[in-house]
Amino acid sequence: MRKKEDQKISNENTEFFEALRLLEKEKGIPMEFMFEKITSAIVVAVKRSYNGNDDVIVNMDPNNNRFEVFLRKEVVDDVLPEDAVMDPDRQIFLADARKLDPTAGVGDKVSIKLETKQFGRIGAQAAKHVIRQGIREVERGQVMQEFQNRNQELVSAVVERIDPRTGAASLTIGKAEAVLPKTEQVGAESLKEGDHIKVYVVDVKDTEKGPRAMISRTHPGLVKRLFETEVPEIYDGTVEIKAVSREAGSRTKLAVFSKDPNVDAVGACIGPRGARVGKIVEELGGEKIDIVEYSEDPAKFISAALSPATVLSVTLEPDGSRACHVSVPDSQLSLAIGNRGQNARLAAKLTGWKIDIRPESGFYGEEPQA
Repeated sequence: MRKKEDQKISNENTEFFEALRLLEKEKGIPMEFMFEKITSAIVVAVKRSYNGNDDVIVNMDPNNNRFEVFLRKEVVDDVLPEDAVMDPDRQIFLADARKLDPTAGVGDKVSIKLETKQFGRIGAQAAKHVIRQGIREVERGQVMQEFQNRNQELVSAVVERIDPRTGAASLTIGKAEAVLPKTEQVGAESLKEGDHIKVYVVDVKDTEKGPRAMISRTHPGLVKRLFETEVPEIYDGTVEIKAVSREAGSRTKLAVFSKDPNVDAVGACIGPRGARVGKIVEELGGEKIDIVEYSEDPAKFISAALSPATVLSVTLEPDGSRACHVSVPDSQLSLAIGNRGQNARLAAKLTGWKIDIRPESGFYGEEPQA
């Protein structure tokens, strides 16, 4: 009978450790962490069952499938003084103690092996709660770590589902999940379940509901990271991206600078027959990209930023207000300003200067008076 009971306990222990191994494999939760949480739960359960006695020893040995719980009690004399009261939850008579440990003496502590069923329903619930809480803590920590490692980086994501009401896309990024709002999607792009897309992690916050990654496909950082991926000269530091201005889904301006005079920064970004920039344009659904050369000379930089328009002259305000007047050929005024002022607006964002564009003649579409 005893052998059957021992075999049953052994089988239960085997199942217990196999379950923990499965948690470690599927959730990435270390068994050592789970041992710590389970031990805490057992101590709480025993303390409740034994009138606050938390002198507990928990042995967990996964290699031998051993899971044992011991309650420690103080050995007292078999005959107590008349004014003494026996506390059976904390104390044990000498005669009973010596059945467990023949060498036990008064004042010593002996360990009494407990059966799991002795914890009762309350103890079991407490253990389950602590274990579930521990799993959530680990998963939350893992998600937070994964997002923090990728903060302000370009990541690959898979579209899991689209909210039909808001258009927001739920994405899987590694083992984590994040939501891409409709406002952070490029132009009129139509995402579908199963799509593989690139997103930019703008920021990571630890909220009451858990770690939250703020992701975007409209952020200028997305374009910057895409170029770092496609252009080896940027990745190795030869070419530097100095500034990016973007109106997602429509147009982006990129200012680049080469630290090596033998390397053409703009040409490196465009690539042979436009192959490099072409891949990025495709990723962004046809968004136009202007790549211009950065210069420490504000006049040169502003002239380049207004590309594809030709600039005749740039006059900087002498008061240090970072404002300037730009002259362009009359025929290129609309090109310099752009559709609804987009070209001028992006050039101003790129350079950090307020740009006043004027035609060479000084007249806006009017015939000069004699």
